[in-house]
Amino acid sequence: MTQRSRIDRPSDRKTTVRVARWSATHPGRAIAAWLALVLCCIALGQLAGLRTVTDLDTGVGQSGRAQRVLHDAGLADPQTEDVLISRLAVFGAPAAPADDSGRAAADVARRLRALPEVAAVGAPVISRDGVSLLVPVTMSGDPETASDRVGALLAATQATQSAFPALRVEQVGGASLDKAVNDQVGKDLGAAALFSLPVTLAILLVAFGAIIAAGVPVLLALSAVGSAIGLSALASHLVPDSGTTSSVILLIGMAVGVDYSLFYVKRAREEHARGRSRLDAIEIAAETSGHSVIVSGCAVIVAMLGLFLARDAVFSSLATGSIIVVAIAVLGSLTVLPATLAKLGGHLDRPRVPVLWRLSAQHASREPRLWSVLLRPSLNHPGRTLAIATLALLALAAPALGLRLHSDSPQSLPRSIPEVQTFQRLTAAFPGEQATQTVVVRAPAADAARVTTELNALRVRAAADPLFATADGAPSPVRASADGQVHELRLDAPFDAESASARRGVALLREQLAPQTVGTVAGAQWAVGGDTASNLDYDRHLSSRMPWVVGFVVFMTMVMMAVIFRSVVLALTTAFVNLLSAGAAFGVLVLTFQHTWAEGLLDFRSTGSVVTWIPLFTFAVLFGLSMDYHVFVVSRIRELAASGLDTRTAVRLGITRSAGTVTSAAVVMVSVFAIFAGLHMVEMKEIGVGLAAAVLIDALVVRAVVLPALMTLLGRANWWPARPGPRLGAHGPSEPAQAGLAFSQRSA
Repeated sequence: MTQRSRIDRPSDRKTTVRVARWSATHPGRAIAAWLALVLCCIALGQLAGLRTVTDLDTGVGQSGRAQRVLHDAGLADPQTEDVLISRLAVFGAPAAPADDSGRAAADVARRLRALPEVAAVGAPVISRDGVSLLVPVTMSGDPETASDRVGALLAATQATQSAFPALRVEQVGGASLDKAVNDQVGKDLGAAALFSLPVTLAILLVAFGAIIAAGVPVLLALSAVGSAIGLSALASHLVPDSGTTSSVILLIGMAVGVDYSLFYVKRAREEHARGRSRLDAIEIAAETSGHSVIVSGCAVIVAMLGLFLARDAVFSSLATGSIIVVAIAVLGSLTVLPATLAKLGGHLDRPRVPVLWRLSAQHASREPRLWSVLLRPSLNHPGRTLAIATLALLALAAPALGLRLHSDSPQSLPRSIPEVQTFQRLTAAFPGEQATQTVVVRAPAADAARVTTELNALRVRAAADPLFATADGAPSPVRASADGQVHELRLDAPFDAESASARRGVALLREQLAPQTVGTVAGAQWAVGGDTASNLDYDRHLSSRMPWVVGFVVFMTMVMMAVIFRSVVLALTTAFVNLLSAGAAFGVLVLTFQHTWAEGLLDFRSTGSVVTWIPLFTFAVLFGLSMDYHVFVVSRIRELAASGLDTRTAVRLGITRSAGTVTSAAVVMVSVFAIFAGLHMVEMKEIGVGLAAAVLIDALVVRAVVLPALMTLLGRANWWPARPGPRLGAHGPSEPAQAGLAFSQRSA
């Protein structure tokens, strides 16, 4: 077939081809510009610093209003820490005398009082068994930034520990727990990056059979991750960072960065092996795989945009980081990747790994036998296969109906964190942990006396109810702001803050006690807050926003598919198969984390629930990432169907010809996500397991069984209302058909 000159090809009108051609013909400039962009992004992030989410940013509902009112009135509680001094037991008896504990308490109090970060140190409290002492510490300054300043207190506590080695002297509190969690997340992030690199390289070596070809996607993904982390720091001054955004950037950046490069490089090598020149092969890859990369990237970005509808600071931060890294990965795939391929030329396939190179070459030159066997039921008996596969996925998704959500708490933190162990020892030595509810009232200063009277009446009524009756301790007085406009009443309850009884207490306050007391004061605005109320409001907020997020993601995905492929049927089938894989992934998530069978395997402690924000975030991510394979496979099928092949043949050839790329990309994603499943934080474990299960189900079941069966069953109706008639491609109208038929004949 006579090839056209590059000047008069219709593909010249495609932006992806024009950009790729410029990069390939000016590789030095393109690579230098990319390196400059990466360095600039990292430098901007370092200069801008990171602004993190505060409790005021995450507060929603009544509890959020109560928290903001107290903060604005100067009544926000200061951050507190506790120093626990315990006598170590030797053969059942304490190793140190009781007076040593007293001297240690005096020593740590002296050291802490000398720190500007400490406002007050309370008197030591003795545990009921007489083995432990508790020294309460009140920090100075803004409680929202206490975790940044708690290091000085920890150093003082450690100094006392060194001075009294026969005792255990340790510190725990909200600030020290936050610092410990942030440090653990940082360590996990480094470990994930360290382990993901060799694993990803090993997979790509199997896929390409050459070291340089395997290294190019990894380098591009790493540069995208580094750039995105820098830009996300800059963006945090508009959308505060959640604390786990860097982890999510690494998670998604490595997955999509490697996948996009894999799609592009595989197609360029495939076309070059067919006899195309190096530049022609890059242009064809830009027109086909480059187009799929743009569509896939847009799908992920659209899915992440849906998270903004949650109206939550954490989701907004995660969405921002994900959008940034995906956009950079797409940009790199379309610009610096063609330049790198052109610059490397024949060196791309050097040095070759002998056995792996032969396997890679064999897979590229013949139809994969395994995939032919896997596709046989879907192609020969599409209706029966579709029904069986759908029922199987629905059965796997059934446990998701019992999904229970629970806000993260100190109990869900990994025990490997020393501060978590200290917290457990603290609650064991001083078991009087109580749920604290707060009633906050804002009213004109002239009504201050009336508000105080009604709050005291509320306290009397609450004390008569078992939900608030406490065994001992004097009731807290009503606190008032300096201007007399804001009042706060604290009510203690003898329940864990996350218990059902504590939540019933919040409902009682909101539905009866507060409206019948402070609610009778004209012009007064009241709100019930506290830890229990905050978690309850957050759970309800996410539940109310979930339909909007899910609806937006599904609808916009359908719109994208309908516009890109000009097919309403394909848009509907895309939503169907993606919802199937999402449901199955949620079933796996529930089976894994709401039960105890996987605790030893994944090193976590089951709370019988899933962290509240995980399902919604996982849904958006997997819906976007699943479009990687879907767009790539469907584009191949349409390319063949448009050239005149019948639907069954187009489906078979489209899937088998893309099988190697899709399998390699899926293995990369599953490997990266599996690494996150091995990290310490339970949130990272849940994200890793959920996404790994989704990709595995999506690549092996949906794309190999459900999608081919569905498309074969629909036939030409797949493309309704348009028809994939013969189209003029980059290298003549009949090239896809000829290549497909030749491939089919060779495989026969």
